[in-house]
Amino acid sequence: MTGLTARPSAIRPRVVIALLVGSAFVMILNETIMSVALPALMADLQIGPSTAQWLTSGFLLTMAVVIPATGWVLSRFAPRSIYLASMTLFSAGLLVAALAPGFGVLLVGRIVQAIGTAVMVPLLMTTVLRLVPAERRGATMGTITIVIAVAPAVGPTLSGIILAALGWRWMFWLVLPIALVAFAVGIARLRVPAETRPVPLDALSLVLSAVAFAGIVFGLSGIGGTATGEVPVAPWIPVTVGAVALAVFVVRQLSLQRADRALLDLRPFTHGKFVLALGLMLLGMMALFGALILLPLYMQDVLGATPYATGLALLPGGLAMGLLGPVVGRLFDKFGPRPLVLPGAIVTSTALWLFTLLGEQSPLLLVVGFHVLLTCGLSFMFTPLMTDALGSLPADLYSHGSAIVTTLQQVAGAAGTAVFITIMTLASQSGGAVDAAGTHAAFLVAAIISLAVVALSVLVGRGARAPQVPAATGGR
Repeated sequence: MTGLTARPSAIRPRVVIALLVGSAFVMILNETIMSVALPALMADLQIGPSTAQWLTSGFLLTMAVVIPATGWVLSRFAPRSIYLASMTLFSAGLLVAALAPGFGVLLVGRIVQAIGTAVMVPLLMTTVLRLVPAERRGATMGTITIVIAVAPAVGPTLSGIILAALGWRWMFWLVLPIALVAFAVGIARLRVPAETRPVPLDALSLVLSAVAFAGIVFGLSGIGGTATGEVPVAPWIPVTVGAVALAVFVVRQLSLQRADRALLDLRPFTHGKFVLALGLMLLGMMALFGALILLPLYMQDVLGATPYATGLALLPGGLAMGLLGPVVGRLFDKFGPRPLVLPGAIVTSTALWLFTLLGEQSPLLLVVGFHVLLTCGLSFMFTPLMTDALGSLPADLYSHGSAIVTTLQQVAGAAGTAVFITIMTLASQSGGAVDAAGTHAAFLVAAIISLAVVALSVLVGRGARAPQVPAATGGR
């Protein structure tokens, strides 16, 4: 192992975690900040819904392509260097998007933002596992829930407020100064104990992971575009290419990890608790992002709500998730995952079935209530599942475990967005435009999927406490 030892007096866990949580919150917020703006952008840039949704799906897809390499990045480079590089890329992406003259440049800006964002959540998770004792991880992971789930939920609200007062470019101009301040604070205060080692980068693995995740999600996104003629390539082609690349990627990682040279070590999948918790998290993320992309379109195009009203309607759900995150974390420390995950899954499924009852004349307040119910259910799932999944791993797999969790969360979010937009488009009775029939069909599929979540939640056990993490040294 190599790396510089940080001075004990310079290591302040609360300051470090607060800085990483704040930075990650601002970055993840940008995943869904475009959702409420999609109808305005579709009109302004003269694009269809299957094209416009790439401002959200492209962000998620880029993260899914980059995050598999974060296990290698966290092993190879010091946390402080990773943080500063991440904030530099994110800030550059904000500037490009704010100045974008059209859709193409705007999408490039979103992609650059996503590259910077990709390493932040794995860095945050790994840092928590290193600095926080096992008996207090649930409460700390509850705070991380604010980043993982609440930031995307609040994104549409912030977007609606900004669109009501200013133009869509201000969604980036207003965040840029915050990112620059976080960068400056990171230079001055970020000190994280860590060990680095000169692990070689396997370029072929990097290419395979990019082709795999890009192909699968691009193909899923293209299915909806076939109904409106927006996609020039048959969707099954990129899906097939992506699936083959993923299979080759997995085989190569299994071979490389024998020599401890894998880009993404897959040994966390040998831990049953990790696999079960991860599967439930992915289904939950699909439901969350599906709702976040469908509800703004439904409220504006079917109910006729303004972007401002849409943003405000989604705010209570985001706040509920934020308030419940730390509470659920403390309950996890006391009771374990099972008493929290199963009720959460039942509430989530109930909310999604209630969404299927919405129509052209549904009161906006009813939509707000269903959304709050959904976010409450997901709150009781995300923190226990994430803590249980990562806490079940040995310390040397923390970085790769967090990379796997974050990668597949983004894939699930992108796939959920793509699949539900596709279903909405194909089921629409107005030539591909958003209508009540299309959104009903999409929510019906989400509700059916939620039944699998409830069934799998029964298998979640209480789980033993994770072992204490040995004191790490090095890295600045």
